[in-house]
Amino acid sequence: MFATVNVNAQSAGEMYIKPMAGGTLTTMVGDVDNAKMKFGFVGGAEFVYNISDQFGISAGALYTMQGAKNDKVDKNMNLDYLNIPVLANVYVAPGLAIKAGPQLGILMNAKIDGVNMKDFCNTIDFSIPVGLSYEISDFIIDARYNIGITKINKDVTSSGWESDGSARNSVIMLTVGYKIPL
Repeated sequence: MFATVNVNAQSAGEMYIKPMAGGTLTTMVGDVDNAKMKFGFVGGAEFVYNISDQFGISAGALYTMQGAKNDKVDKNMNLDYLNIPVLANVYVAPGLAIKAGPQLGILMNAKIDGVNMKDFCNTIDFSIPVGLSYEISDFIIDARYNIGITKINKDVTSSGWESDGSARNSVIMLTVGYKIPL
């Protein structure tokens, strides 16, 4: 038996909405002690406009669960963001895109084991997502790494999360989306 996969080529002027959902693997980097990776959820939608067969632009709104866990004190830092990525998509082969650009994150929630820590966190988070996407029929598999640029916390936090205030988000994201032409 033979299976066929339909890989779509991009076409100039093509526009579509891509609802997407998946998982995150997140932690904090910088001068922060005992931060370990934790799993989370990501979901939302992106608008894509292909300017040419080789180049497109996308913008979206994604709810993203971020943060880290700390095995030393057995506590999780849960950070929920509304992320707004604006990405350049360079199509290097039919269906395969390399993407990068800026992302604005708006902190919606910050808790350590149920305790509200939002007052100790910066409400704006800038990052640079870089990644790849691959289109199979109308489904798009997207893998990204978000490089955090801004600091998460305003001050030194307590509860076992020790930092000099330079902790930044580090997010690996894997999603599956569906292409809805406009």
